[in-house]
Amino acid sequence: MTRDAQTIQDDIAYMRALAHEGRHAPLLAGRFLVAAALIFGTANIGQWAIQSGVIDVNPWAQLWLWIGAGIVFAIALVMLIGQQKGRPGSQSSGNRAVGAAWSGVGYGIFVTWLGLVALSVKSGDWGWMSVMPTVVLVAYGSAWMVGAAMSGARWMSLTALLSYAGAVGVAWFIDTPAIYLIFTVVLVAVALLPGLILMRQEPSEIV
Repeated sequence: MTRDAQTIQDDIAYMRALAHEGRHAPLLAGRFLVAAALIFGTANIGQWAIQSGVIDVNPWAQLWLWIGAGIVFAIALVMLIGQQKGRPGSQSSGNRAVGAAWSGVGYGIFVTWLGLVALSVKSGDWGWMSVMPTVVLVAYGSAWMVGAAMSGARWMSLTALLSYAGAVGVAWFIDTPAIYLIFTVVLVAVALLPGLILMRQEPSEIV
């Protein structure tokens, strides 16, 4: 009976430890958001420069610009995922849920981009690609909603609402190169700055 009692106590202690980790572990998505904002924000500025005539290049350069940005982000993603493994709180329920949400966002954005490329090539109208900023910001808003639900952080809910508002706002400028500059500003507000906040909240050793 003593051994059984000790086993029960150990189980209870283990469950308490898991609950404690899940409740207090900060979200670890900050580095991914900062990387995405910097890489794709730079690509946005390049896109604006090409479409506005600041840089005189072949129009196909726009496609290669985004392919290059995607490759750079993929490399950064692999490195960041490797760094995150084993970090305090990385296996908490909150981080697993938020990680799954952002992974879904990434795959969804990529597949949508491929679909729009296919549509543009078939129709000969590359104006379809201007829809991407709205698609991206809607996806970001949904991921921030998941983060807010898992963490209880009110500022994440506000960031989600800002993402949704930005999605509508950039659509207003869909027929002008300025859409990419405005999209960059919104990315700073809903990805770069929140990502830096999350990075500051990350523990160095103990959750």
